[in-house]
Amino acid sequence: MGPDKPVLACVLLLLSVYSCYASSDVDAAMASDDYKVTLSLYYESLCPYCAGFIVNQLRDVVETDLRNIVNLRLVPWGNTQRTPNHTWICQHGRDECVLNVVEACAINIWPDLATHFKFIQCIERFELEGKRAQWQSCFGALGLNPKPVTDCYKTRAGVDLDLRYADETDRLRPPHRFVPWVLVNNKPLAEDYQNFIAYVCKAYRGSNKPEACTSRRFEINLTGIPDTRHPVCYARQG
Repeated sequence: MGPDKPVLACVLLLLSVYSCYASSDVDAAMASDDYKVTLSLYYESLCPYCAGFIVNQLRDVVETDLRNIVNLRLVPWGNTQRTPNHTWICQHGRDECVLNVVEACAINIWPDLATHFKFIQCIERFELEGKRAQWQSCFGALGLNPKPVTDCYKTRAGVDLDLRYADETDRLRPPHRFVPWVLVNNKPLAEDYQNFIAYVCKAYRGSNKPEACTSRRFEINLTGIPDTRHPVCYARQG
């Protein structure tokens, strides 16, 4: 016995409505991606001001609804210099060279922002606390398998990853003068980098502004007067 026609009509109508809503949701998500603001941080792992920025401020991108409108990119190379004999000189010594590669590997192996950011944040927190040597405990603290990152940073694979970041940093125009060097949609904030949330919110063209853009907690300020109270690690000249 075939299905009752009114019932069949209702089923078809429901499927049609569901299809419309599903299509609408997909379109909305795609439109949201189109409006995302690209926030790029060029940094080095052992610059204390980079560490402080990542641990205390950049975390807001991951921990608030800013994550819905921001494409956050971390570029761990900073003021490192390449020499004619194909070696590197890191501003804060060999440990920084190693940790730059570790963080480059983490970004590549765990492309999910929340995962690689929390790992990098953990390393940088140890640096701020003077416990740099304990960085490997971040794997266990976050429930992450250490093998992929270890296999990466101890081999040529890790070197090649960080050299890509070196090339990208070298292509910056204007060149970076210090780290942290922050860009919003490829525009450098220079000394006003700590005011990045204001620039992100201003650059966002979508219809649904995140709460973080209106929260008084962030003290959004676009006076055009940079906050120069916070030191940076300057790039070597020449």
